Amino acid sequence: MTTPFLTDEVSSALHDGRAIVALESTLLSHGLPPGRNLEVALRLEQVVRDAGAVPATIAVLDGRPLVGLSRAELERVCAPDADLDKLSLRDLGPAIGLGRSGATTVASTASLASAAGIGVFATGGLGGVHLNASATWDVSADLGVLARVPTLIVCSGVKSVLDIAATLEVLETNSVPVLGYRTDDFPAFYLRSSGLPVPWRVEDPAQAAAVVAAHRERSDSGVLLANPIPAESEMDKELHDRLLAEGLELLRTKNVHGSDVTPVLLEHFHTASGGVSLDANEALVVSNAQLAAEVAVKLS
Repeated sequence: MTTPFLTDEVSSALHDGRAIVALESTLLSHGLPPGRNLEVALRLEQVVRDAGAVPATIAVLDGRPLVGLSRAELERVCAPDADLDKLSLRDLGPAIGLGRSGATTVASTASLASAAGIGVFATGGLGGVHLNASATWDVSADLGVLARVPTLIVCSGVKSVLDIAATLEVLETNSVPVLGYRTDDFPAFYLRSSGLPVPWRVEDPAQAAAVVAAHRERSDSGVLLANPIPAESEMDKELHDRLLAEGLELLRTKNVHGSDVTPVLLEHFHTASGGVSLDANEALVVSNAQLAAEVAVKLS
C-alpha cells in the first residue's frame, strides 16, 4: 500500500510511542450536514486530545492519502461544495492513481491507519451483512478488513438496517473478537441493544487494552469494541422503528443497494426525526472517540 503522508504531530507521536486514535472522514463528508460536520470534526479531535491521545483524521486529497489533517484540510473535507468521493478500500488505488479526493470509510481508514502504524480507530457504526445478502451478496468491506488488519475498532455496533445476527457470524468466522463495553448486548447504533449478545464483556479501558494486546500476540485480525450510545442520547425505540420501516421502504422503492444504502438511510433519519438522529449520531461517535483514546493510552 502507498505510504500515507503523516502530519508532524502524528509522525512525532508514532516515533515516541504515544497513543494515537484514527478517525474516519466519511462521517464528516457524507454523514453530517455542512457546518455541523466541522463542529463535530473539531470536537472529536479535542475529545481525543483531552483523553491523552493524538487524533489522526484520515482522508485522500488530490491523490495523497493523509493520516492527520490540518485545520484547512478539515475545512476542505467539510465544505458544502467539497464533492468528495466515498472511498472504501477498493477505491484507494483508483483515487490515489488518478489524483482524486475522497473521504475514507471504516475499511479504508482502518487500512491506512494500519499502514501508518496506528492500531486504534474510533467510528460511529461498523458496516455489515445487508438484509437479503444471500441473494445480493451485499456484505460490507469493513468485515473483510477487520479479518486481516490488526486494528481495534471502537463503534456503537451496526445500524439496525443490517442483518446483525449474520454480521456477528461473519466476525466469528474471521476470528474477530467482539467485546461489549460494560454491556452484555450488542448495540444497534441509535439503540443500546440489538437483542443479540456479545461473546465477551469488558468493564474498563485497561481490560479492553489487555484483551487487544493478548489477541495481537496470537492473530493478525482486528478487535471490535462495541460501545453503546450513551443512555441519555438513545433514540426513542418507537420513533426509531418507524423511521427504520420508512427507510427500508425508501430503499426498496428507489432500488438503493451497496454503498448508497447508509447515506440514503441516514438522510431519511436526519430529515424525518427533526434532528434527533443527528444529536444521537454525534453523541455516540464522541463517546466512541473518548473510549478509543482511553484504550489507546493503556495500550501505549
